[in-house]
Amino acid sequence: MKVLPFLSLRPHLPRLPGPRLSTALLGATVLELVVLTGHLAAYPFGLTQERAPQQRTSQHYVPQQRRAPGPPTGRPTLPSSPAAERPVVLLHGFIDNRSVFVLLRRALARHGRRHLASLNYSPLTRDLRTAAELLGRHVEEICARTGQREVDIVGHSLGGLIARYYVQRLGGDRRVRTLVTLGTPHGGTAVAPGAGLHPIVRQMRGGSPLIEELRLPAPGCRTRFVSFWSELDQVMVPTATACVDHPDLDAVNVRVTGIGHLALPVHPAVAAAVREALESPEAREGTAPSTGTSSVA
Repeated sequence: MKVLPFLSLRPHLPRLPGPRLSTALLGATVLELVVLTGHLAAYPFGLTQERAPQQRTSQHYVPQQRRAPGPPTGRPTLPSSPAAERPVVLLHGFIDNRSVFVLLRRALARHGRRHLASLNYSPLTRDLRTAAELLGRHVEEICARTGQREVDIVGHSLGGLIARYYVQRLGGDRRVRTLVTLGTPHGGTAVAPGAGLHPIVRQMRGGSPLIEELRLPAPGCRTRFVSFWSELDQVMVPTATACVDHPDLDAVNVRVTGIGHLALPVHPAVAAAVREALESPEAREGTAPSTGTSSVA
């Protein structure tokens, strides 16, 4: 299995270090408070849905009025393009909005990503499957607008689980080349604030019907998964629940040290690793599913 650049391969999930854990946890908690303060300040600016950019006619684009309605079918309208041309969809977590990705979005744009799109789903959504269907429609619209046949998705927390459901259960693997998840409860989490109050949060708990549905066979799934999990993520219990563990999925689990749940979408080292994951030239077809664990500080 190909290892992400500058990340060291670890054959098994590492045990948490004993003596240093309390100091690291204190530092991560302080960082979480700083991130939370900044995010609360930015939150109002992400409440509205992102506007789609105007389509411009050039040699790189097909005028929208000449394109048949509906999702693109058959051969792609545009010739094969580099990773920079492939759209990246950013999907936030529970009771959050697109403002959480301000720093990650800038980092990706600085490194040449031309098509970046964020999707806000309503906190009143009562079923994760409904949010996954909305994501599917959003992806089809992006593909039609940009002329690309595939997208990459980066999902934080619940956003990653919504994207996984779309890929694994709604046929989204034909559209999604790489799905990167940040602190996503793939195996269900025992700590879910308000789990008794909101249906969609109950779906994130271990043993829920939705989590069990994601354990079902997924033969031929074409999407490549890269899951970032933190040993100090206090929302994921146990922390390894943020790892993708499925025999049919091509997945790499990346262990992050020294930060907590809220810092995952904003930390520079994570942003660099996410960019490397999205730019990896691994082929989508002809490779057997593989599961591995890497680490990044």
